[in-house]
Amino acid sequence: MFTLLLLSFFSSCNAAPPFGQLSVKGNKLLGSNGQPAQLAGMSLFWSNCDEGKIFYNEETLRQLKCAWNANAVRAAMGVESSGCQRPGYLDLPNVERDKVEAVVLAAIKLDMYAVVDYHTDQAQNSLAKAKEFFTYFASKYGNYSNIIYEPFNEPTTDWKTAKAYHEQIVATIRKYDKNNMITLGTSTWSQDVDIASRDPVNGANLCYTLHIYAATHKQNIRDKAQTALNNNVCIFVSEYGTVDAGGGGGMDTGSMNEWWSFWDKNKISYLNWALSNKGEGSAALNPNTVASDVGNPSHWSASGKFVQAHLKNMNNGWYRFIHKPISYAKSFVKQ
Repeated sequence: MFTLLLLSFFSSCNAAPPFGQLSVKGNKLLGSNGQPAQLAGMSLFWSNCDEGKIFYNEETLRQLKCAWNANAVRAAMGVESSGCQRPGYLDLPNVERDKVEAVVLAAIKLDMYAVVDYHTDQAQNSLAKAKEFFTYFASKYGNYSNIIYEPFNEPTTDWKTAKAYHEQIVATIRKYDKNNMITLGTSTWSQDVDIASRDPVNGANLCYTLHIYAATHKQNIRDKAQTALNNNVCIFVSEYGTVDAGGGGGMDTGSMNEWWSFWDKNKISYLNWALSNKGEGSAALNPNTVASDVGNPSHWSASGKFVQAHLKNMNNGWYRFIHKPISYAKSFVKQ
């Protein structure tokens, strides 16, 4: 019996891709069986920040899958040096691209989804570099159903400017990858999904990005999301926080539960910001945590524990042995 249980646990960490090839029909993200698919997991922190870059590896993804029940992870590649005052993709393109590629390769190996995120609020200012970046990933990995593209993290421009940028990047990606989903950042730090829904980008398998922070964004932003759904566009929450929009302060658990309920009701995918060890409220891990401890509850912050408790009970597309961290299964091996 022990052997069967242990094998069941580890096989669940190497299961088939949870929903196969994703597609978009109306306002729903669908799996390969044509049924609604909901992704849920974590966003990594800026790739060029010390508190985030150490988690761009297979060990992190394996523990997110097995201990957090995550089926998706977002690689938030820092484009400029803003955020942590470290060189980003524009300064060291190969260095930052390699970090994202490590996440993509791990996601393919572990049958998870990887969001390839051009993490900037001024993407229109580096259009040529963005085209190079997405050409690389679409041409090399576009035949893998694990890949999702996010060309513009949080536009601070108006929708007209963001849309013009998106049209060029979508065209670039579709030269090589005709099928994988692309989520398009919307104006006002990816809150104006209602505005985008009235003037959408032409093309198939496109969603529109919504970002919220529970202590800051309440019913007025949900109203925007509902308008977008009513206008029959797909919403993808590539980043949300349990705290305020500055990334600090305490959790607003009541507001967060309202958001989770809204997303679950509408089968909207969501990724929590952020898998980092930075000493701030939005960080899922305690300071000094390393990748090998991502599955250890003693290293989870208050927000991390709250998010993991929610994720572990979701049906994320594969069979779960038991809702315990990896360390629980390892303890059997020691006996």
